[in-house]
Amino acid sequence: MTYEEYNEFCRSQPATTYVVQWGNSHVWKVGGKVFAIGGWEKSDKPAFTFKASELNFEILRDEPGFRPAPYMAARGMKWIQQYDVPESGDEPLKYYLGESYRIVSKGLTKKKQKELGLNQD
Repeated sequence: MTYEEYNEFCRSQPATTYVVQWGNSHVWKVGGKVFAIGGWEKSDKPAFTFKASELNFEILRDEPGFRPAPYMAARGMKWIQQYDVPESGDEPLKYYLGESYRIVSKGLTKKKQKELGLNQD
Protein backbone atom coordinates (compact mmCIF):
# COMPACT_ATOMS: atom_id res chain seq x y z
CA MET A 1 0.00 0.00 0.00
CA THR A 2 1.29 3.44 -0.87
CA TYR A 3 0.75 6.45 1.37
CA GLU A 4 -1.67 7.79 -1.23
CA GLU A 5 -3.75 4.57 -1.06
CA TYR A 6 -3.52 4.62 2.74
CA ASN A 7 -4.76 8.23 2.87
CA GLU A 8 -7.59 7.40 0.46
CA PHE A 9 -8.70 4.47 2.63
CA CYS A 10 -8.56 6.46 5.89
CA ARG A 11 -10.37 9.38 4.26
CA SER A 12 -13.23 7.01 3.37
CA GLN A 13 -14.01 6.41 7.06
CA PRO A 14 -16.75 8.70 8.46
CA ALA A 15 -15.90 11.85 10.44
CA THR A 16 -12.12 11.62 10.05
CA THR A 17 -9.56 14.39 10.08
CA TYR A 18 -6.03 14.42 8.67
CA VAL A 19 -2.91 16.16 9.87
CA VAL A 20 0.79 15.89 9.06
CA GLN A 21 2.80 15.71 12.27
CA TRP A 22 5.48 13.71 14.09
CA GLY A 23 8.18 13.97 11.45
CA ASN A 24 5.93 14.32 8.38
CA SER A 25 3.73 11.33 9.27
CA HIS A 26 0.25 11.01 7.81
CA VAL A 27 -1.94 11.02 10.94
CA TRP A 28 -5.64 10.18 10.83
CA LYS A 29 -8.03 10.91 13.67
CA VAL A 30 -11.66 10.40 14.55
CA GLY A 31 -13.15 12.71 17.17
CA GLY A 32 -9.67 14.14 17.77
CA LYS A 33 -8.22 10.71 18.65
CA VAL A 34 -5.54 9.04 16.50
CA PHE A 35 -6.49 5.78 14.81
CA ALA A 36 -3.77 5.47 12.14
CA ILE A 37 -0.29 6.77 11.42
CA GLY A 38 1.39 6.45 8.04
CA GLY A 39 5.13 6.96 8.19
CA TRP A 40 6.97 7.22 11.49
CA GLU A 41 9.66 4.83 10.27
CA LYS A 42 13.31 5.50 9.53
CA SER A 43 13.52 3.33 6.39
CA ASP A 44 12.38 4.23 2.88
CA LYS A 45 9.61 1.63 2.99
CA PRO A 46 6.10 2.70 3.95
CA ALA A 47 5.07 1.88 7.51
CA PHE A 48 1.57 1.95 8.97
CA THR A 49 0.73 2.09 12.68
CA PHE A 50 -2.69 1.30 14.11
CA LYS A 51 -4.49 0.47 17.35
CA ALA A 52 -5.25 -3.24 17.78
CA SER A 53 -7.58 -5.34 19.88
CA GLU A 54 -5.96 -7.52 22.55
CA LEU A 55 -6.28 -10.59 20.31
CA ASN A 56 -4.99 -8.91 17.14
CA PHE A 57 -2.08 -7.43 19.09
CA GLU A 58 -1.09 -10.87 20.36
CA ILE A 59 -1.42 -12.39 16.88
CA LEU A 60 0.44 -9.63 14.98
CA ARG A 61 3.26 -8.88 17.41
CA ASP A 62 5.27 -11.87 16.15
CA GLU A 63 4.10 -11.99 12.52
CA PRO A 64 6.65 -11.22 9.78
CA GLY A 65 6.42 -7.56 8.74
CA PHE A 66 4.65 -6.49 11.94
CA ARG A 67 5.87 -5.40 15.37
CA PRO A 68 4.58 -3.66 18.48
CA ALA A 69 4.59 0.02 17.53
CA PRO A 70 7.71 1.87 18.65
CA TYR A 71 7.03 4.32 21.50
CA MET A 72 3.35 3.39 21.93
CA ALA A 73 3.66 -0.33 22.71
CA ALA A 74 6.55 0.40 25.06
CA ARG A 75 4.06 2.39 27.14
CA GLY A 76 1.58 -0.48 27.34
CA MET A 77 -0.63 0.66 24.48
CA LYS A 78 -1.87 -2.01 22.05
CA TRP A 79 -0.57 -0.48 18.83
CA ILE A 80 1.03 -2.42 15.97
CA GLN A 81 3.24 -1.21 13.14
CA GLN A 82 3.32 -2.88 9.75
CA TYR A 83 6.79 -2.07 8.44
CA ASP A 84 7.02 -4.60 5.61
CA VAL A 85 4.35 -5.72 3.16
CA PRO A 86 3.20 -9.30 3.78
CA GLU A 87 2.56 -11.62 0.85
CA SER A 88 -1.18 -11.34 1.50
CA GLY A 89 -1.21 -7.78 0.09
CA ASP A 90 -3.24 -4.78 1.26
CA GLU A 91 -6.51 -6.41 2.35
CA PRO A 92 -5.31 -7.41 5.85
CA LEU A 93 -3.95 -3.89 6.41
CA LYS A 94 -7.28 -2.38 5.36
CA TYR A 95 -9.02 -4.70 7.82
CA TYR A 96 -6.70 -3.68 10.68
CA LEU A 97 -6.99 0.03 9.85
CA GLY A 98 -10.79 -0.35 9.82
CA GLU A 99 -10.68 -2.16 13.16
CA SER A 100 -8.48 0.58 14.62
CA TYR A 101 -11.00 3.18 13.45
CA ARG A 102 -13.84 1.16 15.02
CA ILE A 103 -12.01 0.72 18.36
CA VAL A 104 -11.11 4.41 18.59
CA SER A 105 -14.56 5.66 17.51
CA LYS A 106 -16.26 3.34 20.06
CA GLY A 107 -13.96 4.78 22.74
CA LEU A 108 -15.23 8.31 22.20
CA THR A 109 -17.81 9.64 24.62
CA LYS A 110 -21.43 8.90 23.69
CA LYS A 111 -21.96 12.64 23.28
CA LYS A 112 -19.04 12.91 20.84
CA GLN A 113 -20.19 9.83 18.91
CA LYS A 114 -23.68 11.31 18.55
CA GLU A 115 -22.24 14.70 17.54
CA LEU A 116 -20.22 13.00 14.78
CA GLY A 117 -23.06 10.65 13.76
CA LEU A 118 -21.07 7.56 14.67
CA ASN A 119 -22.09 4.19 16.10
CA GLN A 120 -25.78 5.10 16.27
CA ASP A 121 -27.08 1.57 15.73
